[in-house]
Amino acid sequence: MEIRVKGQDVAFEPAKLLWLIQRDFLQGKSVQEMVNEALRRIPNNNGDRNIDQVNQIRDSLAIMGDNSTAFSLPQPHLQRTKLCDMKDNELDQLYVKRREQLKKLVATIIHPKVVQGKPLNGKDFVAFLEQILEALNKGEIPSTGSIVEVFNKVILDRCLKLYSQQMDILRLPIQENRLQEVHEESKADAKKLFDQQHFGRHHAERSVLKLDDEIQKVYRTFLLANEYHSSKLCEARYTECEDKMDHLQVMRLPSMAKFNAGFLQCDQTFERDCVGPSKETYKQKMMKMLGKSRSLFIKDYNQRLSNWLVTFSLIVAIVGRFIIKFILLEISGWLMFIFLETYTRMFWSSESLYYNPAWHIIVSTWETIVYSPILDLDRQDFLQFLVTISTDIWAIPIGILLLVLLVYWRCYGRRKHGSRSLLPLYNSRQKTGSNRPRTD
Repeated sequence: MEIRVKGQDVAFEPAKLLWLIQRDFLQGKSVQEMVNEALRRIPNNNGDRNIDQVNQIRDSLAIMGDNSTAFSLPQPHLQRTKLCDMKDNELDQLYVKRREQLKKLVATIIHPKVVQGKPLNGKDFVAFLEQILEALNKGEIPSTGSIVEVFNKVILDRCLKLYSQQMDILRLPIQENRLQEVHEESKADAKKLFDQQHFGRHHAERSVLKLDDEIQKVYRTFLLANEYHSSKLCEARYTECEDKMDHLQVMRLPSMAKFNAGFLQCDQTFERDCVGPSKETYKQKMMKMLGKSRSLFIKDYNQRLSNWLVTFSLIVAIVGRFIIKFILLEISGWLMFIFLETYTRMFWSSESLYYNPAWHIIVSTWETIVYSPILDLDRQDFLQFLVTISTDIWAIPIGILLLVLLVYWRCYGRRKHGSRSLLPLYNSRQKTGSNRPRTD
């Protein structure tokens, strides 16, 4: 319950106990010492039940602690039966003086109370009294402690709500140390709110322990949720990288540079996106999977590249022989084919070839042609682009026109002007004796 005292929000405090003691003697212990002694526990070594009940009552009263104030009044008059008919001037003047002091003391202890900005009226007091009765009916023996627990329950729920709201701001998954930091900050704010508003400022140990226990339960829930989201996210990134590595294993045009670029991209994406408690576990799986994929790719890379070069050498020889009829190109193709298929098998093993400097030059040239940041010949969209260009409606007429011009040039152009090629070409026309100049 929130109470305003003198215009300020403070914790709801139990009413201060004012012990009014009337005695005739002035010697001996002071009334405050008498009250403090009356609130002390009685030793009960024999386990007397009656003494336990007395101690329980004293403990409940002692919860008020420094709120217990003692005040003494002397005897107002010797004729006690006529006190109601006497005026102040007829009473003992010491009594009148002490009575005025008591009024001032009560005025300093009691302050006007405001509940949620409104003065406490009769209806509010009835609700207040109902809560007190509910607390009294729950315990075997009515105690101040049970009343404190009932009033603090509302404050405890409010503190738990504040803690949960601050924790809900987090976007899971996050690092465990960051989650711990936010937990400590939110817990401190919740306890600060509890200290400001709880019933019985210095005596709510049970409520404090219960608040800690409830906060710990909520925190364990966030730990499990963070672990679940972390595992789900890391599993997704791991699966994406695994699929990417499988795709790179079956490239039509093998490229170590492209594989390394994909390898690095997978590793960076995993490090950036995978967070939380599951990161270390999936990181080990990730490194194992990437290492295995890399070893398998390197094992097949040289062999696949060698097969591609053999095929390429045959294509070069065929093109130089039957299409453009360029003898140097044909010879280059056959020399490459013989070198790859014959010489390496006779003098080198396949493994020794891969460590040869000449092979490194070939690999570097291949990598430059096949893959670069600008052009990737193995890309699906690039291959589709080539197919689209070749099947375009304008490609067919242009191809036919170029073919006609080529045939015309080879059949008629060379007869009129002769061959002017700077490079040796095959000449299908046989030189006959009739074309030779006659000699004498």
